[in-house]
Amino acid sequence: MTTLLQKAFTEIQKLPDFLQDELAQQLLEDIESELKWQKSLSKEDVELGALLTMAQEALIEEQEGRTEDKGFGEE
Repeated sequence: MTTLLQKAFTEIQKLPDFLQDELAQQLLEDIESELKWQKSLSKEDVELGALLTMAQEALIEEQEGRTEDKGFGEE
């Protein structure tokens, strides 16, 4: 375990139980999501060209002002 992660867990232990559970749930969801991404991107049949095209399209939309600023998870 890294020093930074140990520090985070030490600080989390100071919080009320309900907040500890909330943070733990968020962390578990993030880990699951990260593992899914790693698995998806490690497949040989992943078409990286399609991902590159989508990224380029997103950058063009941003440059043309066709995007909205939103916080993480906002729809």
